[in-house]
Amino acid sequence: MCQACLKEWHPAIAANKKNFKVKKGEVIFNEGDPVKGIYFVYEGNFKVHKRWGPEKELIIRFASKGSLFGHRGLGGNNIYPISATALSDGIVCYIELDFFNTTLKVNAAFTYSLMMFFASELQESEKKMRNMAHMPVKGRLAQALITLQDQFGTKNGGAIGIILSRQDLASFAGATYETVFRVINDLMREGIVAIKGKEINIINYEKLHLLTQDTSL
Repeated sequence: MCQACLKEWHPAIAANKKNFKVKKGEVIFNEGDPVKGIYFVYEGNFKVHKRWGPEKELIIRFASKGSLFGHRGLGGNNIYPISATALSDGIVCYIELDFFNTTLKVNAAFTYSLMMFFASELQESEKKMRNMAHMPVKGRLAQALITLQDQFGTKNGGAIGIILSRQDLASFAGATYETVFRVINDLMREGIVAIKGKEINIINYEKLHLLTQDTSL
């Protein structure tokens, strides 16, 4: 927001933004809550998720440093169609909805950047919907691991740069915990990934990527 907005608008942003710390596991807002503002991530990782059947959830995306969330509630009835939860301790910047809307009207470059972000996110959502319908679980899990490495990079030693519970990994891949556990073991036996504690290393990226090309039912 600060990068794309006019420099003359920065004092207004400083006067209207609210920074606050969050704890791991803290729910920022729940699906069905009224939209009151937009959140930008300064530090930490967050999951954006949606109810998916009784006591299940589907993780739509992850928000990390520099990302925003809460925008899916814009327009319509101004109700959040998703929830957001902190995966780690972090800091978020909160902008109330009225000021955010005014910022869009005043800053054309920011509005354009946000429009491009929306278009990219829509493409990813449509791709994920297609995968959910046509790709086997093994391919969906492979795509999930690739997406996580693309977004969060790797740590020393090559592990994916974010540690997720197996349940969160299953929710991101759109599968059950039991199925993901089985598929992870298959990938380990095939020498495609390695597991150390909760860390996951992609050992053979080419074979993993090849699994994402299977869209048979």
